[in-house]
Amino acid sequence: MIKVGIVGGTGYTGVELLRLLAQHPQAEVAVITSRSEAGVKVADMYPNLRGHYDGLAFSVPDSATLGACDVVFFATPHGVAHALAGELLATGTRLIDLSADFRLQDAEEWATWYGQPHGAPDLLPEAVYGLPEVNREAIRQARLIAVPGCYPTATQLGFLPLLEAGLADASRLIADCKSGVSGAGRGAKVGSLLCETSESLMAYAVKGHRHLPEIAQGLRRAAGGPVGLTFVPHLTPMIRGIHATLYASVADTSVDLQALYEKRYADEPFVDVMPAGSHPETRSVRGANVCRIAVHRPQGGDLVVVLSVIDNLVKGASGQAIQNMNILFGFDERYGLSHAALLP
Repeated sequence: MIKVGIVGGTGYTGVELLRLLAQHPQAEVAVITSRSEAGVKVADMYPNLRGHYDGLAFSVPDSATLGACDVVFFATPHGVAHALAGELLATGTRLIDLSADFRLQDAEEWATWYGQPHGAPDLLPEAVYGLPEVNREAIRQARLIAVPGCYPTATQLGFLPLLEAGLADASRLIADCKSGVSGAGRGAKVGSLLCETSESLMAYAVKGHRHLPEIAQGLRRAAGGPVGLTFVPHLTPMIRGIHATLYASVADTSVDLQALYEKRYADEPFVDVMPAGSHPETRSVRGANVCRIAVHRPQGGDLVVVLSVIDNLVKGASGQAIQNMNILFGFDERYGLSHAALLP
């Protein structure tokens, strides 16, 4: 049994960590922090967790207490992990960061997209990008893991087989992605209000979204060279879910793309390549740590359309973080994550 600490437990990714870890047979949440809610019991803030964490209360972050844990999750806004990461790593604990603080390998690029200097550039060389389907072996040895973002997870998993096989024209990739409102976080914002989002659909950040450099970084690794990516995110009137519709041109139309995808993900417990002709729905992954993928070639042409769906709070955040923890500590990768999606 390992001891788990969570920094920033009051947001959606924090409570999702708690929900999933409540069913984990080898992990116990020993510490959960929140400066604004110190002293409040977890079960009082989140009644859905009554009976699971009745003795656990939020506390002010303390390096000694957190350092006594085997692993610490950061479920915090961008920039917070920078300040504590080095201090906690020095105690010997492992860190799994759900924010974007260590996802980009270039500190200057991070500063450009996040509007502030990178607070721990010396840690970037050892930060492991936590996409298990790509970096499983590196994750096993990591001290610091950067959990991928939600859009980047759905997009990379959808494009990877084409790029790794050298089939796609890497200079002209398009990712047309839709997200539920929970992706904006739990903080009160006018744009996230029910009256603002219900019965409406809108694109945003067309000039450039913070996840763009992260997606491009991963796709360059898969392609082994430069990529040209157009990424357009949309906000949809649902709570959870990411639907990525991905477009790529292929030179060789004789390749069996269904077989290519099935072979690439045959041993991946949380990627489901659906039967030919399928159209995966976001509700089919709601609450589950799975990415469902379908691949199409409309009219048999050279344009490939890949459909990739995830729950942005699970495979796109907290579930993937726990998947990384399981790999890191040699547990069954499915521990705490084997439940089915919620329907309706």
